[in-house]
Amino acid sequence: MSGEVVLTNARIVAPDEVFDGTVVLRAGRIAHIDQGRSQLPTAQDLEGDLLLPGLVDVHTDNLEKHMMPRPGVRWSSRAALLAHDAQVAAAGITTVLDALCVGEVEHADQRDQMFREGVAELRALAPRGLLRAEHLLHIRCEISVEGMQESFALVADDPLVRMVSLMDHTPGVGQFADIEKFKRKNAKSLGMSEAEAEAYIARRWAMRARVRDANRAAILEAVAGRGIPLASHDDRTAEEVEEWASAGIGISEFPVTAEAAHAARALGMGIVAGAPNVVRGGSHSGNVRAADLIREDLVDVLASDYVPAAMLNAAFLLHDRLHLPLPQAVATVTRKPALMVGLDDRGAIAPDLRADLVQVHLADGHPLVRQVWREGRRIA
Repeated sequence: MSGEVVLTNARIVAPDEVFDGTVVLRAGRIAHIDQGRSQLPTAQDLEGDLLLPGLVDVHTDNLEKHMMPRPGVRWSSRAALLAHDAQVAAAGITTVLDALCVGEVEHADQRDQMFREGVAELRALAPRGLLRAEHLLHIRCEISVEGMQESFALVADDPLVRMVSLMDHTPGVGQFADIEKFKRKNAKSLGMSEAEAEAYIARRWAMRARVRDANRAAILEAVAGRGIPLASHDDRTAEEVEEWASAGIGISEFPVTAEAAHAARALGMGIVAGAPNVVRGGSHSGNVRAADLIREDLVDVLASDYVPAAMLNAAFLLHDRLHLPLPQAVATVTRKPALMVGLDDRGAIAPDLRADLVQVHLADGHPLVRQVWREGRRIA
């Protein structure tokens, strides 16, 4: 029995049902799943709590938030990665794609520097077993700005890259389609007058005209044939979605309108929505409500976006408020994201899959993470 872990008296959330049972972990994998309680004296009693697969997060900006906890305030990159890692593990996330940006819109954001330092620290710490969760990379390519290709080249061949998204945050496009709203919100934060904001927007459009198509083509060429999932970002119109799909992009990430989500579904694209949108009851940017898309079967995967704890909360809200069966709700943050990025060895409680598991206690209906295992080893 050396190296074996037995978890018993659990409500197991399996792919198609929830039942009282026991899970046996061996050599980092799920060895057996049995109905009922184990009588082994070494079995760990989970006291009737739910046992879920470890969560898989395909998009989180949380590392950047730790690297710059306030505007203009930089934190130690290593300390930031370790704090981020502890936070995602405590949220039940056992596999996380750290979403780092290539292509810097504003130098003050320091996103290019955070990308370079974040990748360097991940390469340094992960092989030494110093991180709780498994960290992979989601590279977000800002195709409307200069310098993007040079930064992408630093990770173009890195096996840690498991997803690439193409985004365009030019005022008047996607999430920022309402230019007047952009002026009101962003000009103030950038300390601009209205005239300065208009000049800034003009400069952004001029740069977009110079570099967007070349950047887009370069990323598509670099990723072609490598099996790396490609996503569009903040899709607004059916025409945008169709353009991306025709280029071979298979995922629509955070569509900002129902029109875009319907177009993505019709074209067979995977659809990612933000878990914070579900938890808050709407988009912080005033875009489409994720819950409305879910009611129309227009969401496959929920990602943490900027709040790691939102994933588990959102899954239970889908079950409690939208009345999705619990296995189906849990799959949006476990098995479906795992399959979306080609990780078919995890995301479900089934024999021979990785023993990535989360013990969840419901405290007045709110999911509380009590223990987390990654490959059979407790990490939280």
